[in-house]
Amino acid sequence: MLGTAINVATVAAGSATGAFLGEKVPKRVRETVTRALGLFTLVIGAKQSLALFSDPLSQALGRASVLVVLASLLLGGIAGEVLRLEEGLEGLGNRLRTRLARTGSSQFAEGFLLASLVFCVGPMTIIGSLQDGLSGDYTLLLVKATMDGFAALAFASVLGWGVLFSALTVLVYQGSLTLAAAALRPLLSPAVMDSLSATGGILILAIGLRLLEVAEVRVGNLLPALLLSPLAVLLWGWR
Repeated sequence: MLGTAINVATVAAGSATGAFLGEKVPKRVRETVTRALGLFTLVIGAKQSLALFSDPLSQALGRASVLVVLASLLLGGIAGEVLRLEEGLEGLGNRLRTRLARTGSSQFAEGFLLASLVFCVGPMTIIGSLQDGLSGDYTLLLVKATMDGFAALAFASVLGWGVLFSALTVLVYQGSLTLAAAALRPLLSPAVMDSLSATGGILILAIGLRLLEVAEVRVGNLLPALLLSPLAVLLWGWR
């Protein structure tokens, strides 16, 4: 839960700063910070993806470990594209914003809803929370927390104090994901954990590429791989 706690703190701090100061941070500063976070995210993803060659996974799957993770990514990507997961996540946010505007809600409510969606709907939220709960590694959530802090500053400078209360949404949503993952951790073998880490690391690399604007990888459509990879290891063990 430490990663979520830090995320909540950065959202609160960014919101308060933005509400007080207005839009004072230059665009080029925000762009440079985003690029730096993209580079750091690549390093995190590269390190985590090396779990693909870990001893527990190699002992459980032998030479098939690489193929299992690759097949999970390919099949997960196909499933995500068929289901249009990324479009669904984006569409949810757009529908809620449109509905809010139609009802003539206040700027406070708009700031709260918009910020809540931005901070909670996305692959980094899901992957980071799972990592935190399963392994206690909240590094990805630290990257997200930094990004959310700057985003909260920008939102609050325009939409005001409603953005601050989105920190509560982050606490409940991310915290629930982290606690659920932590509850499942005792049931998962080291090989299953490593397959999940390796798959997640590859998705984190994709997030880094998006932050750097190198490749617009639809990471949301690859999320089913996070389910297929550990499931494949479990089924392999039962064969």
